Amino acid sequence: MSEEKLLFEGKVVSIQPRIRLMRSFDERSHSYLGYALWVNGVIGSTAREFSIGIGKSIHAKYNFVVGDKISGACMAVVDVRQEPVDYYKVSKIKKIGQSMKELDNNPPWLGIPPSLEEYRHRGHRRLSSRTYETSCRTCIWGCKMPVEIIVDNWNPSRRQYRFEKFCYGPISCKLYKAGATRKVPGRNGMSYEELDWVDEEETGHRSLEE
Repeated sequence: MSEEKLLFEGKVVSIQPRIRLMRSFDERSHSYLGYALWVNGVIGSTAREFSIGIGKSIHAKYNFVVGDKISGACMAVVDVRQEPVDYYKVSKIKKIGQSMKELDNNPPWLGIPPSLEEYRHRGHRRLSSRTYETSCRTCIWGCKMPVEIIVDNWNPSRRQYRFEKFCYGPISCKLYKAGATRKVPGRNGMSYEELDWVDEEETGHRSLEE
């Protein structure tokens, strides 16, 4: 990938948390990178939809929301296995137009995403990839996570990569579908299946409407 920065401009069509997941059999940990913005506009000289990754300080400064028009410069992601976005290392970012979109309290939720600390506190449930693509791609509670799997702790160079979808939204969301359980490969052909109780434990401190 080229290290050259590209100029971009366009309208924000989705904002979600930018979180990376590390798995090692039945253990997992998260890296909270910032936020992922999907933008419909022009990058370089090409008109298309693209995604950029920003840090939490930029988000805190601008409080981007779906419908805002933005501009800036960014670089292409080097290792696409470890990022949910096309571009990162954003600079010169500006809000050049304010969203005029009226928001309601129905899913998918399109307001200002909360802090990364709130996402961490809420916890997530697995989300069907199909449901994510059809219903949750614009929701502030949806999340497409790049996943790095350490297959063998005795040989940590053995790693696999994939993407998983998660929901941080209210337990009562009518659009939510869990999808199939996640299976994590381990050494000597073993496999760990992440069952429903993991999600229940992760989100059990919340009420149905939270």
